[in-house]
Amino acid sequence: MIKSFLNYTGGKYRIMNQLIPLFPTQCDTMVDLFGGSGVVTLNYHSADRYIFNDNNKQLVDLIRFIDNNSAIFIEESIDKIIRHYDLSNTMAFGYEFYKTSSSKGLAAINKSGYMRLRTDYNNSSQYSCLRPLYLYALIIFGFNNQIRFNKNGFFNNPVGKRDFNVNMRKKLHDFTYFWKKISPYVISKDFRDIEVTKGDFVYADPPYSIATATYNETDGWSAKDDQDLFHYLDKVDKKGAKFALSNVIEHKGKQNIKLLNWGNNYNINRVTNSFKYSNYHTKRSSSQEVLITNYETSI
Repeated sequence: MIKSFLNYTGGKYRIMNQLIPLFPTQCDTMVDLFGGSGVVTLNYHSADRYIFNDNNKQLVDLIRFIDNNSAIFIEESIDKIIRHYDLSNTMAFGYEFYKTSSSKGLAAINKSGYMRLRTDYNNSSQYSCLRPLYLYALIIFGFNNQIRFNKNGFFNNPVGKRDFNVNMRKKLHDFTYFWKKISPYVISKDFRDIEVTKGDFVYADPPYSIATATYNETDGWSAKDDQDLFHYLDKVDKKGAKFALSNVIEHKGKQNIKLLNWGNNYNINRVTNSFKYSNYHTKRSSSQEVLITNYETSI
């Protein structure tokens, strides 16, 4: 499994070995409806064509920038940003140079430069061709590598403990290489506006309405969005296309009854950390992730 160059909140890399065997063995077009980090698109190898969609336009611009430029160019450009804002470079100098350690981290070292970078990004032109590079730098040096925008559209993640280390650089090169091999069509649309036809496969990993994450903490996903998504997937089913929906039935004692009632019309597969699969028929744990499909899986 190939990791994304982004450590995306809610990313599915940790369970990709469970999801892929539950996906169709072949389809015409794979539509990643809420693409996020791109890790699902990247690791599904059974489609003739790929569509990556996400309604976060800044994220989509970054994905397009990655797609249109070489990993070497991007790496060198990030290094220039690092030098310009006097940020740390432990790959070149190590932690001792900055009189800190990996466990203590680099937040104190990078806070001043990071805040200047964040301010410049938030004040920059929306049409700057290099704007995605600055976003990527903010993600690299930000807390837990998260992508966070407030209600006014300003990036507001605080500084983190890490920098553009060896692992981050390797993930960038690996992602860029394999992404260009499958060459997905990258778009930023409301999911309701995306058309599919018979033979396609839609994977949906929306914000979870009963769990809060950085992509959903400003009321970005509502109960109405859930209902609209259920209706959309019903239409996908009627068109003869296949779908798989990732979601949680229960989280911290809170049950998603509407999801369960809708999902009972299809196939509900539990997704567990033990890499085993079963139908949803046992007692639910405090947090139970599922994959709902409109087709029978082979597991």
